[in-house]
Order: sequence, then structure tokens, then C-alpha cells
Amino acid sequence: MTRKLSRRLRELQQKVEERPYEPTEALKLLKETATAKFPESAEAHIRLGIDPKYSDQQLRTTVALPKGTGQTIRVAVIARGEKVQEAANAGADLYGSEELIQEIQQGRLDFDLLIATPDMMPQVAKLGRVLGPKGLMPSPKGGSVTTDLEQAISEFKAGKLEFRADRTGIVHVMFGKADFSVEDLLINLKALQDCIERNRPSGAKGRYWRSIYVSSTMGPSVEVDINALRDLKMTDLMAA
Repeated sequence: MTRKLSRRLRELQQKVEERPYEPTEALKLLKETATAKFPESAEAHIRLGIDPKYSDQQLRTTVALPKGTGQTIRVAVIARGEKVQEAANAGADLYGSEELIQEIQQGRLDFDLLIATPDMMPQVAKLGRVLGPKGLMPSPKGGSVTTDLEQAISEFKAGKLEFRADRTGIVHVMFGKADFSVEDLLINLKALQDCIERNRPSGAKGRYWRSIYVSSTMGPSVEVDINALRDLKMTDLMAA
């Protein structure tokens, strides 16, 4: 069944031409079409030339957004002994050992990110049924299984995000808020593009970048000229 578009979205779509936009132009259009009655996020939807059903074509990593996410991240930490106090001192919002695992099993999910120390992972693994569907299971690739709790907590609170390609090879990432300046959105989008480039799966053959679209949470999609984005230099953007 085809979803009926709202009048607001139909009117906004009329502002967007079916063509790739130069990055700055695309982000200006994203901001212009963010007209919902709440603070909208800026989202990127990137189609890559990969088939994630093969292990050497999977993409799962983290990106540190230089201008932050615009969100307050609630971090929970599962650790043992002195590491629990380390998590508390580093600014974790929730921390504990076996008792926190039990609370999560009973439905406590008032956090956005869960970090665990490696020695606790065998017990955390039991939470897979609870955490998995919500994308909250800690992973070494995502930087959320670590002994350096202070660094991990500070990085995630400052704007580090974990992301992965879905089963169709598309990456969906929030890279800021629609009320960020165009300059800050561009810096974050470039950091995301650089990160995906650096983490190209070994099995990815042929054309890696297929398309990239940006949008606000409730706005229309705007295609970005991927070659123009790749040609930008982060050092130039940061110096501007």
C-alpha cells in the first residue's frame, strides 16, 4: 500500500529537484525544508556497492563528529570492581555490575548507549534478546567494549556514533541537528564520508559509492553530489 504524503511534505518536495546538489547547496535545502514543530535531526542515507551477507563486505564502525550530534547521550556502563568507580568518575549516567545486568533484564532501558568491559561480556551476552533489537548490544568494533572507560565515555558524549550498513548495503546516520549551521553540518558530513572511505570493506569491488541523500527528520530527501563531497578537504573546512 502506498503511503499518502502530507500536504506539507508534498509542498516541500516541490522545492527539491531530482538531481545531485553541490554539498553546501544540499545542506541549505535540508535546513530550508526542516519545518516540523520540533527540533529535527539531519540524516544521511548512503548507498554503497557492498553486499553485507558476505563477511568481507560488512561495514560496522564509529565516527567522531567534530561538531557533535546536538544530542545529550545517556551512557550506561557495566563493569566490575574499581572500573565501576572509574565509570562514575568519567561521567557515566548509569553504572554497575551484576545488579545492573539484572535491572536491564527486568526492563530498565533508560540509556542511549551501553559500554561494557571485556570481562563482563559473557554475562552481558545474556542480554542479547533485550539489547539486540534496540541496537544497544556493546561491540568491540563499535568501541563500546573496552577497558578505557574514561576515553570511551568522553568520546561518545562528545559526538562519537556507531553505525553499520543494513542488509541492503545502505548506511543511515544522524549527523547533527537541522538547526546547526551549514558549515557545521558540512564538517560532520565530510567526517562521515571520510570514515566510510577509510573503513571500506576488503571485499568491496567495483564502484563503492552509489548515492548519498540528506534530509531532516520530517523533510524530503536531497541528493548530494558524492564526487564533490569526496573532493572536499577536511583541513580546508576546519580552517574556514
